[in-house]
This record gives sequence, structure tokens and C-alpha cells, in this order.
Amino acid sequence: MLEIFVDADACPVKDEIYRVASRHGVPVAVVANSRIYVPPGLGAELVWVSDGPDAADDWIAAAVRPGDVVVTADVPLAARCLRAGARVLGSNGHPFDEDSIGGALATRDLKASLREAGIASGGPPPLTAKDRSRFLSKLDELVQRGLREQSAGSR
Repeated sequence: MLEIFVDADACPVKDEIYRVASRHGVPVAVVANSRIYVPPGLGAELVWVSDGPDAADDWIAAAVRPGDVVVTADVPLAARCLRAGARVLGSNGHPFDEDSIGGALATRDLKASLREAGIASGGPPPLTAKDRSRFLSKLDELVQRGLREQSAGSR
């Protein structure tokens, strides 16, 4: 069964995820290393992991199956999930795929090197209404595609 996995600690689009998941009856694993509110009755469950570095990432990477959808802004986690056959969507509505992940990893590494060299860099820009709309649309598209493929595979 298709599932949505959310790298939730800093995810700004959880409400949008719950809306799409509820519409399609898809379960959601909200993975975090702190207690966060998960609304009851929408098929979402909080998976509370330890505080260790990358604990949420490791849990998601171990649990995700081909065809699942992962929502994360973490580029290395996105790469791990793509290798597992999942569909991966950034919280800004831009999907990660085999064509884009190499460039995203290189950009991440470059920015990390610049920070280590003392060159200040800001964090990601705040989400705009357009970003949220793109996210909602793209998540709905990925879930529908996954459900269609799942249905076709069970025939």
C-alpha cells in the first residue's frame, strides 16, 4: 500500500500533506525526533525517533518502499529514498528525481564548503503562497500516479 513519509521536524507543509492524504485515503508517517501535533482521524501517525543525528532520515530510508512518496528538504535523504524506488518531493514543491539529484547534492556540498570557509549563506527562502500551491498540486499528482500504478500492478 502506498504511504507518504514526512521528514517532519522542519516541514512547513504538513497541513497540505494531511489534506492530500485524507482525500486519497493514503496513510502518512510523520517522522520526527520531537513530539509534534498530528491531527487525529486523517490517517497520519507520529513516528517518534531518538535525538541522534539523522535518526529520522535513517528510519525513513529503512521503511520506504518502491512507489512510496517522501516529503523532505534533506538532499542526502532524498537521494537515499530515490535509490529505494520512492518518489521524493521537496517541501517547496520541486520534485527530486534521478536527473536532478546529482546537481542538488553538488549544490549542497558546495554550500557546506562555503559555510566551513566562513562565507555566510542564508537558509532557504520562506515559502510563498505559490510554493505551497505548487507543493499541493505536485503531491496530489505523485500520490495519484502511485495509486494508479499500484492498482495496475495488482491486476
